[in-house]
Amino acid sequence: MSIIKHKSQRVGVFIDTQNLYHCAKNLYHARVNFGAIMKDALAGRQLVRARAYVVTTESGDEKNFFEALGKMGIEVKTKDLQIFAGGAKKADWDVGLAMDAVKLAPKLDAVILVSGDGDFVPLVEYLQDHMGCQVEAISFGKSTSSKLKEAVDDFMNLDDNPRKYLLTTGTGNKNGKSD
Repeated sequence: MSIIKHKSQRVGVFIDTQNLYHCAKNLYHARVNFGAIMKDALAGRQLVRARAYVVTTESGDEKNFFEALGKMGIEVKTKDLQIFAGGAKKADWDVGLAMDAVKLAPKLDAVILVSGDGDFVPLVEYLQDHMGCQVEAISFGKSTSSKLKEAVDDFMNLDDNPRKYLLTTGTGNKNGKSD
């Protein structure tokens, strides 16, 4: 089935930042170029809302990244990293992202999930069946749930052109010096 993308289509973009960050890091040892993803995701359509769901750490090293997202017109929703007594860490935005997508769906024609997480399949089905939204997913295909790919109306595989969607960090160490 081919999907329709036209200029007057109202679009909401919901970015599972942790999912994309870890996929890019593990698959390519690189960072994500969110600007390139946003441009291709919108495909000239009308952006109603773009939100990135992020986690803050005690060190606050991610502050510049959050500011860069904001400059791209992406709202940043933050949650503190939880560290449990045994040392386990948790930072899950799935329910928050899903609730925002459901709340905004009446104002949208298309919902774009920037994630490969199969936990979003029930959200995709709800948005399609009950809200009448076209649902698209964008992620690295190698690490994307096959069930998510099947459920969405369109899937943009970032693996098809990784150079376009990644920011390589080079081979320097933390001090910026080459190894």
